[in-house]
Amino acid sequence: MQVAQRCTSARLPAASRSLVCQPSRPLARPVVLVKSGDGAQQPSTSGTVDLEKDVTKLARQVATFAPRSSTAKKNPAVKGSLLYDIFEWQAWLCMAAGGLLSFNLIWPTDEPSIPRLLGMWMIWMLTVPSLRAKDCTAKEKDALNILFLIIPLVNITLPFFWKSFPFIYSTNVIALVGVYWWKGVWKDVYGLPFEWSGVAAADAVAAAAASAAAPESSGEGPSSGSA
Repeated sequence: MQVAQRCTSARLPAASRSLVCQPSRPLARPVVLVKSGDGAQQPSTSGTVDLEKDVTKLARQVATFAPRSSTAKKNPAVKGSLLYDIFEWQAWLCMAAGGLLSFNLIWPTDEPSIPRLLGMWMIWMLTVPSLRAKDCTAKEKDALNILFLIIPLVNITLPFFWKSFPFIYSTNVIALVGVYWWKGVWKDVYGLPFEWSGVAAADAVAAAAASAAAPESSGEGPSSGSA
């Protein structure tokens, strides 16, 4: 595709005169193609990876009040410990109890009640804080920060459209499953083959950045030492 250009001659010595060309409109951003495993070329996912980084960074900045471990030292609830298992089971049992309350299966009433309201908020009040209290991986921390922000927005907004405790609770469950899938927590923490394909691309970008920074840091060492 040809692009119209305005060319202006630059004042140079008589021996050589070159032309300085300025495009009349900005060129389109090039599309980077990457080669997949079967040899076919596909558009790069760098834009999607950048979006994920932006969302994660925003969640870290905004969710400064999100629940976390109560000790400033190393979290004793490491994976494999009894405390880790207690927080894990507490989170999922509270999630199940919230479903029973929201769907009116325990303490049933014919009209809205406090138990059903508590069941609707159970994931935000108990499940997310319990999971955040244990020693989390970086992906799980980011996922829980995002959930701590979006669940209140969902629970406050949806009643304007449909006042249903089971429906709102179900959207909270879908949000938790979806964010864990998006951040790769199901595979990273629980070993389930259930993650967004962009997680591998993000990990590859991070590994490439780390490998590129390693030679620079090792190269700076001897020069600084000789100085």
